[in-house]
This record gives sequence, C-alpha cells and structure tokens, in this order.
Amino acid sequence: MKKDEINRLFVANKPSFISSNHYLNKIKRKYNTKKAGFSGTLDPFANGTLIIGLGKYTRLFQFLAKAPKVYQATLFLGAMSDTFDLEGITKIDTILKQDTNKITKIFEDLQGTIEYIPPKYSAKKINGIRAYTLARQNKDFDLKKITSTIYELKLLNYTHPFLSFEAKVSEGTYIRSIGQMIVEKLGINGSLSYLKRLNEGAFFYKNEKSLNPLKYLNIEENFFLDDVNIIDLGQKIDTAQFKNKNNGQYYVCIKDYFSIIEINKNNVKYLINKIPLGEHF
Repeated sequence: MKKDEINRLFVANKPSFISSNHYLNKIKRKYNTKKAGFSGTLDPFANGTLIIGLGKYTRLFQFLAKAPKVYQATLFLGAMSDTFDLEGITKIDTILKQDTNKITKIFEDLQGTIEYIPPKYSAKKINGIRAYTLARQNKDFDLKKITSTIYELKLLNYTHPFLSFEAKVSEGTYIRSIGQMIVEKLGINGSLSYLKRLNEGAFFYKNEKSLNPLKYLNIEENFFLDDVNIIDLGQKIDTAQFKNKNNGQYYVCIKDYFSIIEINKNNVKYLINKIPLGEHF
C-alpha cells in the first residue's frame, strides 16, 4: 500500500493559536499523506481533541458517534470582544467580583435545550462563504437561530476575574455563545480566554492511537446472507439478502473491509462501499 493511501482513524490534540485547517496540513506532512480530513472545527484560539481520518476513512465522519461533546472554558469577566474570545478583545473593564450563588443559578437555568444565534465569527456558511470571512470584511449578514442541548454546565473555579466552567453539549454547540449567555445574565461584559475540547463522545486523545472505526460508528451492524462476492463486486443488492430488513443505515463486514448501506422501503443502496479495515489496531 502506498503511503498516501493509508487508512487511519485517530484523535489528534490541536494546539492553541492555529486553525484546524493549518493543523491538518501538519498532520498530512507527519503521516506523508495527501488525503486527510477532520471532524468538528476548533477555533484557532482553542485546543483539544480533533478527530482525524486518513485515506478512505475521511468518508466516515457523518457515521461516527461524536456526541455529547465536553469542553473546559474560562471566561475573562470584564473583557469586551467582537469575536467573544481573547483574539478580538478591544476593551477590558474593571468589574466587581460576582456572586458565586448567582453564577451557579445561571448555570442551572441554562441547562437543557436552548435556541440562539451563532457567533458572527463562526464557521457557519452564508451562501457558501464562512461567516467569519464576511465578518472580517465588515459585510452585513444574518445568521439563523440554531438549537443546542446543554446536558451539563458546572462551575470549576472562580478566581476573579477568571471564571472556569465545564460544558457537556450536543453537536454543533458554540461554547463562545454559552459564555456570552452567562455574562449577559450577569449584566457584564466578558469573553472566553481559554477553550479546550476534552472529548467528542467516546473520542479522547490518546497519543494519536489508531482506532477501530467499527467501535465508533453510530449505526448498527447488519449481516449479508448471500454470496459475499456480490458486495465485493459492488453489484446490486436487495432487502431479502440481509438479516435485518428494517429501514435504516447499517454497516456490513465482508472479508477484510466493511461497507455502509441504507435500506429504505425494500430498496438497498450503498452509501460507502469497500472501506478497508485498518492495519494498526
């Protein structure tokens, strides 16, 4: 197998002050491969877990169990920032120390399903252009409200003016927005000065150890009851050839690879065919 055809799934630890895309370029050079991707963009100032796929494993991100996500963050109380983080701080106000009981009550109230507008400095796309690109160009645009779930929000430490917390959230949640909700409820300015992603579902950083993708898929296994050469050759398949005939997405192991299929109203189609099983786990 050529080096640029390596198939691998692992968790990297992105450092602060580098974009996820630039860090991916470092990963490509490290593993001497041209085909690599990541799931779940981290802001440049943020650090922590970043799921990396090499080769054909770049096609698996949508099928991985990546939630809930857990973050540690620190709010700099009194710091004003257009980006809601330390990279955009324009002013720092001296404010009084806040009541810890009030902070705890705010955390309790924020838990659950919330609806909010994402930060303008975010990776959300507006007509194909990232929101942060438009914001840096001082363009006017509107973002639609999104829904997130905060499963747990807890205070870790408060040494004025720095307030640290941990958040367990659903996919697509903006921790900078949660930070803004906290300071708004306190009636003060504040911005994130630190952000780290601890994990995404069962994905934790373990020195870039290769992972078995079958253990991290959010779909069930199904079993092909006919001649395996049919799938091996990518030929047409139907519901009668599978043990589980219910509608849904499944992975099917054949020889030394697996395929992902979808059953829908007695029709079966390949979503991904012949993904090699890794050689490093």
